[in-house]
Amino acid sequence: MPLALGIVTLFAIGSVGTGSVDEPGPIGPIGLVSGAVGATPLGNEDDRTAMSAAGTPILTAPDARLALPGGAPPISGLSGYRWPLPKGRLTQDYGPTSFASRVVNGQPFHDGIDLATFCGDRIVAAHDGVVLAASRHFDDVIGWVGSLDRYYKRLDAKKLWMTLPIVVVIDDGNGYRSMYAHFEEVVVKPGQRVHAGQFLGYEGRTGNASGCHLHYGLFSPFERSETAIDPGVAKRMKLPRAEIGRVDPLIVLPARPKPRPQPDPKVEIETP
Repeated sequence: MPLALGIVTLFAIGSVGTGSVDEPGPIGPIGLVSGAVGATPLGNEDDRTAMSAAGTPILTAPDARLALPGGAPPISGLSGYRWPLPKGRLTQDYGPTSFASRVVNGQPFHDGIDLATFCGDRIVAAHDGVVLAASRHFDDVIGWVGSLDRYYKRLDAKKLWMTLPIVVVIDDGNGYRSMYAHFEEVVVKPGQRVHAGQFLGYEGRTGNASGCHLHYGLFSPFERSETAIDPGVAKRMKLPRAEIGRVDPLIVLPARPKPRPQPDPKVEIETP
């Protein structure tokens, strides 16, 4: 199934949590969230999937997505989303950018959106769902294509876990997952069911971030397209070569109301 905005040949930089402080590299100052799926062999059906609160499969083994003949559900059919940072200012769009660790059609590509208000602001769930991760240990559920063994060994050997962002990943119960990154602190736990608008944690700058903000990403574990990782980043970080393709969260988020026009202070207002 083609992804929104036509992600085809993929190659990218800039996704939450792939930066570290020990080895400078081409990761931008605004950290983003990425995906993770290990290359474990398939077992029986019970081993591969669990059911979400809404009765849709929660991916627990990477190739389980191949068992879905239709691929990812169409994003046009998703509903029930709300802004995860209600008063946040959009500081980075989804799509081509001047610098990122993901690449699409040869261009650096931002695989989510960035929203910002102030450090410590309240981040809420964009949709009802089940929490899959709520810490710096999130890579197993964000759509990596390939094994994470070498990456984890590097993190352990160099003691780099604290350089990763604090991330919440939620199965939205509709065939998609929401990713929220750079929390200062979270208040939810894996396995917890949440509803849209429920408090998840506080806006922060953990991981590869130049300031407090929220990186919000959206993808389906059943998607067949892939977004490649910049080869230099993948080699240095010992990451897989690609992640499952992402979609633009702005497609499912409600339209923001336009601000009311303000009176021009230079225009005199006559009073009766």
